[in-house]
Amino acid sequence: MEHSRRTHGRLILFKLFHGFILLCMTTRLGSAALSSTSLGNETDRLALLDFKKHITQDALRVMSAWNDSIHFCSWAGVTCNHSTKRVLILNLQDQKLAGSLPPSIGNLSYLTRINLGSNSFRGEIPQEIGRLQSLHVLNLSHNSFSGKIPTNLSQCTQLKTLEFRYNELIGSIPKQLSSLSKLKHLVLYNNSLTGTIPSWIGNFSSLRWLDFAANNFQGSIPNALGRLTRLQAFGLEVNNLSGIIPASIYNISSIYLFGVASNQLHGELPTNLGLTLPNLQEFACGDNKFTGNIPVSLSNASRLQLIDLAKNGLTGTIPGENLGTLRSLVILNLNRNRLGSGKANDLNFLKFLANCTSLEVLGLSENQFGGELPVSMSNLSTTLRNLYLGTNSIHGSIPLGIGNLVNLALVRMGNNYFSGSVPEEIGRLQKLNELYLDGNTFSGPIPSSLGNMTSLTKLFLEENRFLGNIPPSLGDCHHLLLLNLSVNNLTGTIPKEIFGLSSLSISLTMSDNQLTGPLPSEVGLLVHLVELDLSRNNLSAEIPTSLGSCIMLVRLQLEGNEFQGIIPQSFKSLRSLEEIDLSSNNLSGQIPEFLSKFRFLRHLNLSYNNFEGKMPEEGIFSNATGLSILGNANLCGGSSKLHLHACPNIKPHSSRGLLARKVVISVACALAIIIGMSCFIVTRSMLKRPRSIYVRSRSYKDWKAGVSYSELVQSTDGFSTENLIGSGSFGSVYKGVVPGDGTLVAVKVLNLQQQGASQSFMDECKALRSVRHRNLLKIITACSSIDNQGQDFKSLVFEYMVNGSLEMWLHPRNDEHTQSKRLSLVQRLNIVIDVASALDYLHHHCETSIVHCDMKPNNVLLDEDMVAHVGDFGLARFFLEASNDPAQSQTISTGLKGSIGYIPPEMFTGRRPTDDMFKDGLSIHQFTAMAMPDHAMDIVDPLLLVECDDADVDGSPIQARRLVECSVSVMQIGLSCSATSPSERMLMGAVVNKLKTIRYSYLNLRGRG
Repeated sequence: MEHSRRTHGRLILFKLFHGFILLCMTTRLGSAALSSTSLGNETDRLALLDFKKHITQDALRVMSAWNDSIHFCSWAGVTCNHSTKRVLILNLQDQKLAGSLPPSIGNLSYLTRINLGSNSFRGEIPQEIGRLQSLHVLNLSHNSFSGKIPTNLSQCTQLKTLEFRYNELIGSIPKQLSSLSKLKHLVLYNNSLTGTIPSWIGNFSSLRWLDFAANNFQGSIPNALGRLTRLQAFGLEVNNLSGIIPASIYNISSIYLFGVASNQLHGELPTNLGLTLPNLQEFACGDNKFTGNIPVSLSNASRLQLIDLAKNGLTGTIPGENLGTLRSLVILNLNRNRLGSGKANDLNFLKFLANCTSLEVLGLSENQFGGELPVSMSNLSTTLRNLYLGTNSIHGSIPLGIGNLVNLALVRMGNNYFSGSVPEEIGRLQKLNELYLDGNTFSGPIPSSLGNMTSLTKLFLEENRFLGNIPPSLGDCHHLLLLNLSVNNLTGTIPKEIFGLSSLSISLTMSDNQLTGPLPSEVGLLVHLVELDLSRNNLSAEIPTSLGSCIMLVRLQLEGNEFQGIIPQSFKSLRSLEEIDLSSNNLSGQIPEFLSKFRFLRHLNLSYNNFEGKMPEEGIFSNATGLSILGNANLCGGSSKLHLHACPNIKPHSSRGLLARKVVISVACALAIIIGMSCFIVTRSMLKRPRSIYVRSRSYKDWKAGVSYSELVQSTDGFSTENLIGSGSFGSVYKGVVPGDGTLVAVKVLNLQQQGASQSFMDECKALRSVRHRNLLKIITACSSIDNQGQDFKSLVFEYMVNGSLEMWLHPRNDEHTQSKRLSLVQRLNIVIDVASALDYLHHHCETSIVHCDMKPNNVLLDEDMVAHVGDFGLARFFLEASNDPAQSQTISTGLKGSIGYIPPEMFTGRRPTDDMFKDGLSIHQFTAMAMPDHAMDIVDPLLLVECDDADVDGSPIQARRLVECSVSVMQIGLSCSATSPSERMLMGAVVNKLKTIRYSYLNLRGRG
């Protein structure tokens, strides 16, 4: 019994000891766990704060709550696990943030979701992001991330969504990403990725969304993609893919978005397409090389909303009876194929399309459709907005019922064989923006009801057989930008109401008619017009002087009329003109000298008039290839290239002539005495003045060795106001001509009365002494001398830039040329690349780095090839001089002085940084950043949007969309370059490379389109 009690006691003691040990271990492990959690929390907090440090100052206001006063789990955009307090989600989508993504993002090891979409992040995606092995969603779309896709993403094996759309990524898709087998969404839309589409993507059995559109992928579509049996969206548009689409892809029945437009794919579409892809909603295969017939089975895909098969080689008939069952169809684009037979009844399918009650766009242009337009066309849905029938073989008249389609905004019927009168009922289309009836055989009068189309912007009626007068009611189309009535049989006078359309800015063309009477003085109201063509009519009387108010004119064609009198002196204001044709009229008098000053004038035709007297010799008159003066027998002199007879000397005669000779002799004697005295005075003064005042007829080559004050006086016609190009705080710039060989130069004369002008002269000489770059304004020589009053004189002589400054093109004044309308997107891209190249050279490739300090459009000059040259280094500073003190070198840019000037957003928004709207703390940088990217269309220069409209000429918006996207990409770079903090700005070398990539991508796509 005693033994039993002792045994039992020991057992109890053992259990108590064992419990104590367990308690101690549990307590220790709990402490360790608590310590680990605290350490993890601190890691997350530091990572978030480092992320905040990489956000630019302008964007920090949206992260003002990110501070230590509250736990980071309560910070905006941060979501934590309730128990561990570790960061699970970082969601800062569309917060107008700018900056870069730091490597420390990889320390947020519990992250499952990152969404930084729709911001302005830049720089490369850090490889450290691969440490986030719990990551399910990574969305960096709509930013400016550059560089290659990080290979370390391969470690994020739990990823289900990877979205990088709308960035600037380059290179190929890394093969390491083949490990991401759980992906459901893989979206790389709109980057600059290259290489081929990897076949291992076919192993992603869970993939639902595949979008590689708008890149530079090449090669064929891998057969392995046919294994993606759960795929819903298949987007490969706008690449360089070739070959045929694998048949297995047509068998993925779950696909509802199918896009391969704008590639080089070929082959026939499967006849059972609609049966194997029954869930199709969008089917976009336009701009390829597909042949064969349109599959009848498409009708089985009853939810189809878009069918785009434009720009292919499809043949046969349109299965209208089948397509007519698609009640949800919104867009049917079949433009630019070989559909139809050119015979009657080709368009009978239109009666079936009347059942497509949601139809908005119907594209049938540039095919082989024949026959008449059936009356049933008027039964098409009233939702129809765009109707394309141009360039076919359609004949007959326009059905009266066209007026039923009251929501039409665009109608293209040009280049067919339509005849008869245009029905007055067409005036019911009051929402119409563009009407193309050109290149037909319409007859009868132009319907006066066209005046009801108050939304009309473009009206093309040329090359028909319209009769009678031009209806004055056209003057009610107050939004009209372009009106073309040429090559008809129109008679009578031009209604004054037409010239009251101040909206006319693109073109007014009425050539090749039988219009009579004078050109109304109201023509001067067209102050925005770029092209005026009234050639080959019967217009008479004098050319109205009011035409000189049309200062935007680039092309003026009045040839083949009966105009009389002289060329009005008011034409002196038309400095934007590139082409003038006044030939075959009855004009007389002398050819105005001011025409020789029109620096953009390339073609001048004055033939077969009655001009007389001495020909001007400069400008266009020195270019025999761009000038025509045939049939003017009384012209003389001028350039030797024109082979005109010399102008005769006027000899005095009769008693008046004798008296004149006596007066001349008396005056000559007096002048001789004066000249003699002057020579004596000048000779004495020469002893006190430098020899540089002697004028020698030297060439451009001689000037490089040095130039005198007197030579500059002679070359600029005494620094005349007519030769004044521009002026600034430190002086004025004049156009000059080197007497020896006629070379044009730009002479910058310093205003030495202005404080700092002498230092500016020295700084500019120093800066330009050793720099050599194609995009820097080349200095020829300098002059430091004394003028005729004995005052100090300093001047710099540069190459002359015939296309003036960028300022003149972006913001023309009424007295300047107005070529801003002529700066296309490609020209703007070229200019910003030129400027960035020059700055990259100054910053990184000079013997001593130079900061320009005065970059603005006035200091960007354009040569005859529109190559940009950076000039005016009067405020330039040298880095090494200012950075002897290491502490100072870190903040040098804060001490640099200059003007508010050129930054890339200005070129693509059309707004000056000094615009009145930028006040109360709002800058052009903030204005642009706030609009990126969702509202970019609201701030893009309207002149680029006009080009965008022109790009979208056949119903396919791809090129137009790319144009806008390209502008947005450049503006995003501009935001980086103009960041408040210098450390956040992109290096100019990277800027050049990115801009070139954007240009290459745009030109490649545009050229293929």
